[in-house]
This record gives sequence, structure tokens and C-alpha cells, in this order.
Amino acid sequence: MIAVVIGAATGLILTLLGTPLFIRFLVKRGYGQFIRDDGPTTHHVKRGTPTMGGAVIILAVIIAYAATHAVLFFTNDMAAGPSASGLLLLLLMTGMGLVGFFDDAAKITKKQSLGLSPWAKITGQAAVGILFAVLALQFPNDQDITPASTAISFVRETVLDFAVLGTVVGGILFVIWANVINTAATNAVNLTDGLDGLASAATAMVTAAYVIISIWQYNQSCGGVRAVESVCYSVRDPMDMATLAAIITGALIGFLWWNTSPAKIFMGDTGSLALGGALAGFAILTHTQLLFVILCGLFVIITVSVIIQVGYFKLSKGKRVFLMAPLQHHFELKGWAEVTVVVRFWIIGALAVGMGLAVFYGEWVLAQ
Repeated sequence: MIAVVIGAATGLILTLLGTPLFIRFLVKRGYGQFIRDDGPTTHHVKRGTPTMGGAVIILAVIIAYAATHAVLFFTNDMAAGPSASGLLLLLLMTGMGLVGFFDDAAKITKKQSLGLSPWAKITGQAAVGILFAVLALQFPNDQDITPASTAISFVRETVLDFAVLGTVVGGILFVIWANVINTAATNAVNLTDGLDGLASAATAMVTAAYVIISIWQYNQSCGGVRAVESVCYSVRDPMDMATLAAIITGALIGFLWWNTSPAKIFMGDTGSLALGGALAGFAILTHTQLLFVILCGLFVIITVSVIIQVGYFKLSKGKRVFLMAPLQHHFELKGWAEVTVVVRFWIIGALAVGMGLAVFYGEWVLAQ
């Protein structure tokens, strides 16, 4: 449990102190954000604000994770070493962040709001996602539990297991399923990242929920002294998942200090894709893939608004449901102040997270 506290504090301190240093670095080199001309006019004042702040988050998470395990090692903790699940989540987060970094770099180079081509971005995301999914089915522990399971999960594995179709076919279907989750999560966070502090705080709420979920799974791990065997969890490395979730939460809170309105820095695609990858990783590695939809209710609503807008625009040959998509910009054009939109959307995000945690605990109570 001490690892959760150390990790959260280290992640927070690193981004709180490191972000202003990175802002100065970006300002000196003129690495600023380019704003869409068809967006809200209030956003034009943001042109030139340093971007790629997600690099600070990623670096802080990696350093905090290493530092936390170093402290555990020197205190002779039996769980001192990094876990397979933890390293896989860092791989997914960093890999997706790297795709976002190339996208941000392309925007800066071209001096416009469009970066990589859609196919280039999708290819990069798929490459990282496939590598993660394949590796996640490896590395069984002493109980023969791998980081990921081929079964579709809600709060635990369901009866639908791809493995019943055979090892090879089941593995392929899992890789496809994992990439659906990865792509959905990364794009959802990317779409949500449009207003100062909106995506960073909304993501922190979800990662904070995964701290609670993972600690509960650790306490109720099958074979544990405190576990109720009829409703125990077969999850590999739950305490390390709690530690990483705490680190990311702390890092996001520290970053939010500088990212809240008026933002001194944007996370860019470097941050949004990395955080989306991290959220997808938690869903897969904690076996809460469908619960993830409830926890990320705000991201789902925003993503659905874009799907509705694009679909209706094509079907109606030019008509729109919203003044602008994603949904947060619709309310801006309706006359809401940016801070008002952000805070109200934070409330929606918090309610979704609360509902997800209630469902998670309620399932455990009812299943006994």
C-alpha cells in the first residue's frame, strides 16, 4: 500500500515542478498550438500556447514508477520488482504517446492544426496495440495467470471466452478486441481534449477509480487470506496496477495545475493518445473491459456526439445536429463560458465514475 502513496506523491511533484521547465523549453523553440479557424472564436487567443505537454506526463509516470520500485527494493519489500502488467501498461501508454508525438511534431512543422494523415495515425496505433495485446497473453505467474485474459470481461471474466474457438483463433480475436478498446479509448480522450483542463481532470477521475478497483482486487485476490473465494478476482499484479493508477492520477493533478484555464500548456496528441492508451490498458489488465464504458461515461458521450454529427451530416447532405462537435464546443457556441463547460463536464465525468464504482462493488456484494 505504501507504493500507492509514494507513487502518487512522486508523480504529482514531478509534473508540478517539471511542467513549467518544459513550458520554457517549448516557448524558446516556438512549439505552439495551431487553432482551427472553424472553431469557437474564443479559442483564437490560445494560438501559440505550448503543446506536447503529454511528454511531461509520460516522463513523470516512468520516473515515478521506477523510483517507487527503487524505494521498495531498498526497503527489502518482497514485491519490489516491476510487474509484467505494469511494464505492459507503460509500453502501451508510451507507444501511443509516441504516435501522438509524431502527430504533434507534424502540426508544428506544417504550422497548421492537421498533423499525421488518418491512415498514418491508425497504423501507428494498430502497431502499438497489436504488440501490447500479443504480449499481454504471455508471462503467466505462479498461478498461471497472464496479464490479460482471452475472455471478455465486465467486472470479471464473462462466459464469453475467445479461447473456446482454439488457442490461435482465440488469440487473434482477443488481439482484435483489445485494439478496438485501444482505438476507442485513445480517440475518445483525443476528442475530449479541446478545453483547458477538461481531458486531464476527467482522465484523473478514471485513474483514481482504478486505484480503488485494483486495491480491492488485491485484497480479494483468489487465494488471498482476506478473499471471499466465491467472488475472488483472478487478476495478475493488482497492487502494481493500483500503484500505476495512483502515479498517473498524481501526475495528472500536477499537470492540471498548469493546464487549467487559462492553460499555460496543452497536452497535445502526445498526452491524449498516451492517456487513452493507459485507460485502455487498465480496462484490459484489470479485466473490467465493459465496466470501462460506464467509468468513462463522459468520454463516451463526447465520442457519440461526434459519431451522430458526422453520420447525420452525411445522411442529411449537410445538416447538423449540434452547432459543432465534439459536444463541448456545441455548448461554447451556445454561449456557455469555457470554464462553465469544463466544470459541468467534470461533474458528468465524476458521476459516471461514481456509477462505475457502485456497479463494481455492487456486483461483488450480490455475487456472494
